[in-house]
Amino acid sequence: MTEQKKAALDHLNLTVRNFEEAANWYGKVFGFRVVEQGLDDGRPWGVLRSGDSMLCIYENPGLAVPRDEDSEKFYKIYHFGLRIQNREVWEKTLREHRLATYYGSPLKYPHSTSWYVTDPTGHMIEVALWDNDQVRFAG
Repeated sequence: MTEQKKAALDHLNLTVRNFEEAANWYGKVFGFRVVEQGLDDGRPWGVLRSGDSMLCIYENPGLAVPRDEDSEKFYKIYHFGLRIQNREVWEKTLREHRLATYYGSPLKYPHSTSWYVTDPTGHMIEVALWDNDQVRFAG
């Protein structure tokens, strides 16, 4: 029997305020498309896919978005990252959809540039562009 040597991230599972709004937003902004959907306790859910990346979203309109001032009180995921390959196309997308950016975006790191945006529910997303489309680190 062969041991598991490495794992790849399969999907992120997110609750969203409105399924249709979120699915449309991820489609327009990042090219995700709904590949599976249904109802769970009468609420829509679905799997969105863009290449090898997947998001599973569940509508739950009654939840509150975590506030920054609560960030030191709870364990949480601060953001998730999506990788892009074309700066010009991304910057056009930012303008066309009037997306707000955060933390002084774009931020230049040693081998990449990142923009921080939020989806319609308020989930923070780091949009990463690696230099020469090569994931690497200093050192």
